[in-house]
Amino acid sequence: MAKQEDNFKNVISHAKEYGYVFQSSEIYDGLSAVYDYAQNGVELKKNIREYWWKAMVQMNENIVGLDSAIFMHPTTWKASGHVDAFNDPLIDNKDSKKRYRADVLIEDHVAKIEAKIEKEVSKAAKRFGDAFDQEQFEATNPRVLRYKEEADTIMKRMAGSLEKEDLQDVKNLIEELGIACPLSGSKNWTDVKQFNLMFGTKLGASAESAMDLYLRPETAQGIFVNFLNVQKTGRMKIPFGIAQVGKAFRNEIVARQFIFRMREFEQMEMQFFIKPGTQGEWYETWKERRMKWHLSLGIGEENYRFHDHEKLAHYADAAADIEFRFPFGLKELEGIHSRTDFDLGRHEEFSGKKLQYFDPETQESYVPYVIETSIGLDRMFLAVFSNALQEETLENGSTRTVLKLPAVLAPTKVAILPLVKKDGLPEVAMQLLEELQWDFNVTYDEKDAVGRRYRRQDAVGTPFCVTVDHQTLEDNTVTLRYRDSMEQIRIPMSEVAAKVAGEVDMKHWLQKMK
Repeated sequence: MAKQEDNFKNVISHAKEYGYVFQSSEIYDGLSAVYDYAQNGVELKKNIREYWWKAMVQMNENIVGLDSAIFMHPTTWKASGHVDAFNDPLIDNKDSKKRYRADVLIEDHVAKIEAKIEKEVSKAAKRFGDAFDQEQFEATNPRVLRYKEEADTIMKRMAGSLEKEDLQDVKNLIEELGIACPLSGSKNWTDVKQFNLMFGTKLGASAESAMDLYLRPETAQGIFVNFLNVQKTGRMKIPFGIAQVGKAFRNEIVARQFIFRMREFEQMEMQFFIKPGTQGEWYETWKERRMKWHLSLGIGEENYRFHDHEKLAHYADAAADIEFRFPFGLKELEGIHSRTDFDLGRHEEFSGKKLQYFDPETQESYVPYVIETSIGLDRMFLAVFSNALQEETLENGSTRTVLKLPAVLAPTKVAILPLVKKDGLPEVAMQLLEELQWDFNVTYDEKDAVGRRYRRQDAVGTPFCVTVDHQTLEDNTVTLRYRDSMEQIRIPMSEVAAKVAGEVDMKHWLQKMK
């Protein structure tokens, strides 16, 4: 656990030092759970957004985009259930005076049990070597089975209690498990209470006439209220989807873990409208498609898993999370939900407007069902960044800090380095930079010895360095260095653009999904 905390501190520190993420309003001591994306962070975030958009919208003929407003008519949130049911169960520790989400305390306790399972598996793998069958071991080992049963029992009880809104039993469970305040170690807890997460604001010229509004807590409702507009103007036939990337706002009382849980965040969502009765098939289809998207980035299949929901949201008949192994454990990265016809049905009821699809083949009208895929852009940023940050020991015994971002997502693709600041090398280097700038985000660096510049680009995550030296003046060749392997090859300067393009082109990466 201590090692996990140290790794996470390194991630936060590196993100600031190399211009990825800053604390918001830092000169005024910051604002809790609000962050700014710096010069490299904004590029990485943009690249993740574009990678999702290209895969979701551009490569699917039956999915289109939308950018709905943050402000929506307040009845929207009454219809969606957010006014009455968008709550977190909170509990205070009487001694430390700290507030926690009750469900997260329990989930963290279960994560410790799951860590014991992983420890047992790891020990067995070392003991049996190549002959080790992990699946069989987990299915037969008494200790592992006991841990699994314990974790399942806890999660099912919590889910049942939250579904029934039996908050007393949630507190009882915390006390029975002996869960202590992470800060003080105290087990002196208050009762569990529900807290609504929406930010309220007002719209109007005066306080007396102002209308009460909310900052949207999710982007999905903007899609649902525009369903008919998009369907008719785009002449869309079911099945079809509407995708959106945008800001959402939640009054997270227990915001923590850097950009994992923030009060202002960005979502990448797609609502896929289907014929009722086909939701089971489409739910499985989108689970598979979304996992393939994640795996196309080469971050490692072992870092992902599906987690089926024990407690379903009020709108869902099936739900699963794609969880990622963050430095602080396996946590939700993306959700896939079968939302039934809840949303369109409720907006039809509250607005008095017909929100149905007329099927020209069957000559019938119906309220479509919906499959949702929803991923937090900030969480995806953290997943990519934290997994990429590595400390390597080299053959000569020295170490290097390297940010092995997928090349397709890296903020800067190429660093141009003149070997020395004289003999006409900077001028040639600048010519190459100006040529490459049309296609890539490129940087120029002439300060310090070239070895130190390589290390600097490794740490910032630049996948390629091109060194212009005296041989370049003779034969127009340069040294191309690969960040991950540190391999260096000599190529004609005219081939640099094509070489880099072959490694960073989104088409090259997204074809792995096929």
